[in-house]
Amino acid sequence: MRVTDLYKNKSPVISMEFFPPRDESAADKFDGTVEKLADRNPDYMSVTFGAGGSNRDGSYQTVKKLLKEKELPSVAYIAGYGLGPDEITEVLDNYKALGVKTIFVIRGDKPRDENFAPHPESFSYASDLIGFIKDQYDFTLGCAGYPEGHVEADSLDKDIEALKKKQDNGAEYVVCQYFYDNRFFFDYVEKCRAAGITIPLIPGIMPVYTIKLTNILSNVCGSKITDDLQKKLDAVEGEDKEAVLQTGIDFAVDQCRGLLKEGVPGLHFYTLNRSKSTSAIIDRLKDEDLL
Repeated sequence: MRVTDLYKNKSPVISMEFFPPRDESAADKFDGTVEKLADRNPDYMSVTFGAGGSNRDGSYQTVKKLLKEKELPSVAYIAGYGLGPDEITEVLDNYKALGVKTIFVIRGDKPRDENFAPHPESFSYASDLIGFIKDQYDFTLGCAGYPEGHVEADSLDKDIEALKKKQDNGAEYVVCQYFYDNRFFFDYVEKCRAAGITIPLIPGIMPVYTIKLTNILSNVCGSKITDDLQKKLDAVEGEDKEAVLQTGIDFAVDQCRGLLKEGVPGLHFYTLNRSKSTSAIIDRLKDEDLL
């Protein structure tokens, strides 16, 4: 399954992202989550890749489970930070043998392990890793975009220049970091098109799961908690987990509604290995005949 074929032939494309379960208990829950979300008929699912390749086997096994056991169209991430060319080649050869056709390429973050030593030939930028893969493999390659700018970027314009280089080196579609104001995404698309970026730009959707987690992710990812969202969260008793979750669902439905009405090519849900919010959002959008 090549993601680009989906974006050419279907609209909107619905995709969901997972991370490899961290232990046996999480693996048991993961199976249930996947089953519930598979009932919503996503067009593909993607699996992340740990910083520095820390859970590369877990990523491989999770992709294998989705692809072979569950028979679900799947995309594998690869994060190049810290890995040498030989290690990257080994990972990609394994995915190729598994039948994976689409790889989502990111630079990746530095592992938290203070003793971690990156390979001296590690790729410094996702664009370089994309070029390396494109020269040797027939994978369809995706990459990340940041409507509010990458947290390490000097400016949004510089970040868009970096995205253009990813496209030039072989990236064929972009999944964007989540945002809580659609205007960020629409403005970003406009600037990307003006910069010569022609490949599909897919908005990422991160429902509010808990207030604490939303604040943490906002700081890490650089996705602003807008005044509108903050007011809605302030109106909910923070200890009422179900009320917070429902507020997040309502907000995301409204966001998706606005995106779909403007004709976005797809929606990419960051599930965080949970099923309730994404399932509810998709069900409501289907009830409104938007999906």
